[in-house]
Amino acid sequence: MIKAPADVCPLCEGTGWKQVVAPGTPPAAGERRVTRCDCQIRARSQSVLVSARIPRRYEHCELANYDTDFPGAHPSLAEAHFVASNFAKKCDPRGDKGLLIIGKIGTGKTHLAVGIIKELILRRGISCLFYDYRELLKQIQNSYNAAVQTTELDVLRPVFETDVLVLDELGAVKPTEWVWDTVSLILNTRYNDNRTTIITTNFDDQPAAAIGNMSPAKAAVRGETLGDRIGERMRSRLHEMCRIVTLEGADFRQKFRSASFR
Repeated sequence: MIKAPADVCPLCEGTGWKQVVAPGTPPAAGERRVTRCDCQIRARSQSVLVSARIPRRYEHCELANYDTDFPGAHPSLAEAHFVASNFAKKCDPRGDKGLLIIGKIGTGKTHLAVGIIKELILRRGISCLFYDYRELLKQIQNSYNAAVQTTELDVLRPVFETDVLVLDELGAVKPTEWVWDTVSLILNTRYNDNRTTIITTNFDDQPAAAIGNMSPAKAAVRGETLGDRIGERMRSRLHEMCRIVTLEGADFRQKFRSASFR
């Protein structure tokens, strides 16, 4: 297929390679070499972005449009935005700790997580993958159906191997032994392979009710915690894998809905 002139990159003239002058030599007489053209880097980044599985609802989310300065915003939002931006600039996906982003519904946890991986993909060319925790578990369960032409490993391989994984809404599924085993497999595999994971959750980072012999009545009043939903062993592993970022404040969406009716 022949490209129209308007589609041809002026830097590389459609070859995908551009000439550069070797460092430390005058441009006129310097030794020239070739390197990948910017148009190819942008094209690859866009391809990686599509493969990241960011849901359509969150495609607009960027660190630049994370709103931390509306009236009454909690200071933790600005702090979390600073941490996320710094993480996106400096993250080494094969060694650095990830982030455990904790907050109530509507505080912008997913927005921050998506904003980070978009920066990593588009500006640094790092492969990333987004998965809703509930959807991932459902896909794994579906792979057990003989009529489905996919295996558990087909689902889990990209989850294990991507440089940076976002696991959204951890703990949103009622815990069972199978759920705990699956969470353990995912987190331990990524931990052992030294890969970075970003996790969001609505549950407070507190121990399970069984810890400390808490009475059922008191446990019911206090509400479920991350320890209750994923187990203490995996909660401890998360503390090794991630830096904790806590978001406080009211639901963004309720604020915006209320403002629209004023």
